[in-house]
Amino acid sequence: MTNPTASIVLASASPARKKLLLAAGVEPSIVVSGVDEDAVTAAARETYGELAPEDVALVLARAKAEDVAGQIEHAVVVGCDSVLELDGEVHGKPADAAEAVERWSRMSGRSGVLHTGHWVVDMREPGAGGTGATLGATASTTVHFARVDMAEVEAYVATGEPLRVAGAFTLDGLGSPYVAGIEGDPSNVVGLSLPLLRELLEEVGIPWRSLRSASSARGN
Repeated sequence: MTNPTASIVLASASPARKKLLLAAGVEPSIVVSGVDEDAVTAAARETYGELAPEDVALVLARAKAEDVAGQIEHAVVVGCDSVLELDGEVHGKPADAAEAVERWSRMSGRSGVLHTGHWVVDMREPGAGGTGATLGATASTTVHFARVDMAEVEAYVATGEPLRVAGAFTLDGLGSPYVAGIEGDPSNVVGLSLPLLRELLEEVGIPWRSLRSASSARGN
């Protein structure tokens, strides 16, 4: 039986997530959610009590996916959100340069856990293989940070990159020299766990091979 090709909508403005999918042969459409992250996490805590860091990431990923799913039809929506767990605290994007410098003063020479929540909403028509499913999971990767002196931290923060990403670092950009090692899926640290997404899509009947674009199959 042939599986219909699914249109994937990524509910994220992250260029790193889009780049990951493109490199894996998947060409997503981009629709950015209008979710208020602080309001979503506050409402979740009001309902469920204190949330574990991995649950914060999952709650936000679900909110983003469901927000975009309300705007589109006939596609599969993927929402993601990443947070860094350090000393049991949850950290997203730094609010400003001062916070980024303070964060790095704590991260230097230590380890944290990068959690990325993934949520999938199947908005395809039943006749096109749609299941109506909404499901998700969180991937977690331990990140070991190099020892970095304050002059190096301040120079890195001055590039602006740490202000644009969860945890105030990247594995695939200017922050890569400051990551001494990881334990787990590297794509998860970039912002989207490709192995986990493959598993979630398979649960709604979409084999990964069916998503590869014609251009990627040709090696273009």
